Amino acid sequence: MGNDIDVHLGKRLRRRRRLLGLTQQQLAGTVGVRFQQIQKYECGANRISASRLWQLSEALEVPVGYFYDGLSDADRRELQSETSGEGGEMFARKETLDLIRAYYQLGERPRRRLLDLAKSLNGETDAA
Repeated sequence: MGNDIDVHLGKRLRRRRRLLGLTQQQLAGTVGVRFQQIQKYECGANRISASRLWQLSEALEVPVGYFYDGLSDADRRELQSETSGEGGEMFARKETLDLIRAYYQLGERPRRRLLDLAKSLNGETDAA
C-alpha cells in the first residue's frame, strides 16, 4: 500500500506545483533539493519524508493534509484506476490548468459568478 500512497502524494504534489505555475527546478530550489528529486517524488519513485513534506507544504502554500486528500479506504480502489484512467489525466491537461489559474486570478465575486455560469451550462447539457 505504501507505493500507492507515494504515487498519490506525488500526484498531489505535481498538481499543486503546476497549478501555481512553478517548474520542478523552482520548487526544488525552494526546498533545497535538485529537480530530479522533485521528479522522483512526483512519480512516486521516492518517498517523501515528514520533514520534506512539511517544506513542500510551506513552499506550495497548502496544509500537509492537502497531500492526503482523497486517500480514504473507499478511494483506494479509485486511486489505482486513476493511475491509468482518464480521471487522473484531466488535471494534467494544459487547458484545465490554464482555466484553474485564470479562475483563481479573479476576485471572489467574479469567481462565484463564473462558477454559477458553469453550473448552469452543465445543467443545460444535462436537460438536453
